[in-house]
Amino acid sequence: MRSDPGTVPITTADGHVEVVLGDAECRQLLATAAIGRVGLSIDALPVVLPVSFVVDGDRIVFRTCAGAKLQQALHRAVVCFEVDDVDVLDDAGWSVLVTGEASEITDPADLERVRALALRPWGGDDAEHVVQIRIGLISGRRIGANR
Repeated sequence: MRSDPGTVPITTADGHVEVVLGDAECRQLLATAAIGRVGLSIDALPVVLPVSFVVDGDRIVFRTCAGAKLQQALHRAVVCFEVDDVDVLDDAGWSVLVTGEASEITDPADLERVRALALRPWGGDDAEHVVQIRIGLISGRRIGANR
């Protein structure tokens, strides 16, 4: 897990400034997003699926219905999770990537606590399963125009 405060900005060949983010800033940015993308493997092929989520301590939590995301959680697969924000007008943005183990939350007390969070499913209210991704590795980058 990253714990450094970031690195010296690098100017890229196209004139942008890129900064590698430290752990604390990655976590802060992660918590500001409402929609993220879960990256997983289905039949050895990469798949990226959008979800609405909340950050709850050292885990990312989202609701889902039966399907690929739930199957990965039931097998405790290692998945990735990405959030970002882009300002097209300012030619700037950031991205945070998390890698961790997915699992379904089944403990009744934990489910009750998680359901009290502002957690709305991406695909509708039929998303009855709650999945967590434990934050194992976290990294991020911020990029902007060098003006």
